Amino acid sequence: MGRGQKRNRVLVPQAAQALYNFKYEIASELGVGQEIQGDYWGHVSSRDCGAVGGNMVRKMIAFAESQLQSNPQAINGQPLIGNSNARNQAGNAQSLL
Repeated sequence: MGRGQKRNRVLVPQAAQALYNFKYEIASELGVGQEIQGDYWGHVSSRDCGAVGGNMVRKMIAFAESQLQSNPQAINGQPLIGNSNARNQAGNAQSLL
């Protein structure tokens, strides 16, 4: 895969290692951890890779929902990050690049 085409980026750089560890934790829970050789995922099927990513998202959403339930005001005033359709206060589209 070409490195120049990767658009996924960690929005909070300090979270990169935690996300890396989380990915391998989910892979182990799903029973595909033994198929991974170091950082090489070539022997893991696309379906299993998708299951790892899907379960990561599911758990992150559950975590965010539990945080919002305990503190509903936490989301107020937060900027939209990573949304290419975001508009500034004047109503104009913003470029996030």
